[in-house]
Amino acid sequence: MSPLSAGRAAAILRRARDRRILVVGDVMLDEFVWGRVSRVSPEAPVPVVEVSHQTFHLGGAANVAANVRALGGAATVAGVVGQDLAGSRVREELSEAGIEASLAASDTGRPTTLKTRIIAHSQQVVRADRERSDDIPRALEDDLLARVGKALPGTGAVVLSDYQKGVVTPRLARAVFLAARRRGIPVLVDPKVRHFGLYRGAWLVTPNQLEAEQASGLRIRSPQDLAAAAARLLAQLRSEAVLITRGEHGMSLFRAGRRAVHIPAAAREVYDVTGAGDTVIATLALAVAARASLDQAAQLANAAAGVVVAKIGTAIASPEEVVAAVERMSA
Repeated sequence: MSPLSAGRAAAILRRARDRRILVVGDVMLDEFVWGRVSRVSPEAPVPVVEVSHQTFHLGGAANVAANVRALGGAATVAGVVGQDLAGSRVREELSEAGIEASLAASDTGRPTTLKTRIIAHSQQVVRADRERSDDIPRALEDDLLARVGKALPGTGAVVLSDYQKGVVTPRLARAVFLAARRRGIPVLVDPKVRHFGLYRGAWLVTPNQLEAEQASGLRIRSPQDLAAAAARLLAQLRSEAVLITRGEHGMSLFRAGRRAVHIPAAAREVYDVTGAGDTVIATLALAVAARASLDQAAQLANAAAGVVVAKIGTAIASPEEVVAAVERMSA
């Protein structure tokens, strides 16, 4: 693998400007309640957080799209929201970020997935989730697939962002893969283990190491174990590539018949890994749409992930930050 230079990274990101990525999957809203703790509740042995303010950020598939936009690409997000305040907030946040919303609205009482994190002194105290994870009904599938079909023309890559909240159903996954394949559009998947059987035919899949272990049935304790797990996943999914993210050990890219590429972690300090997987797959998809090689795309994604884990909360990376991270790694 030739190390990615800052100049090459900047050139890829310039080519990526306005390349369109379609993100299909579980749209969420992340709420952060910020405050400080100075006492313990007299009612129960729990800290009392004195709230100073709250912020909202796009989560799940919407955060993937936000990362695409932050890097200069164009993004369309196709997913499902409820007819509720959180759904309205998602639409507002998408509009402000310049992301095209292609959202099917549930009229059956299904809520928008909302994750509320209470943060005190830069540490997460507790998280509360409001969601449903059963498969969306057929009428919503039909609506969403019609939206996907309209969005595919002019799309450089498709991301299937699966958070196992009911949007990525067997029927929807099959239809997305088929429609993209007919147009020669690569589909990249941010997976969940329980759904691995749905991803057969994906162009690239990005499990973390634990997901790779669970999906392959192999414990990863050595480079040989890692290679064996990746080979099993490639065979199971019939994918072009598998990129296994490995935390402080970086990332490893595997393709059938090719030598593995191991990329050391880019982060100097890790504060919060929330949304890092969204950044990885968004950067990969955008780089691939800009005709970067997979080696280059993986290195760029690694640098982008290093940027966002050094921030608190659901974060994004700018082109300038990513190029600077690449420059530090090559110094």
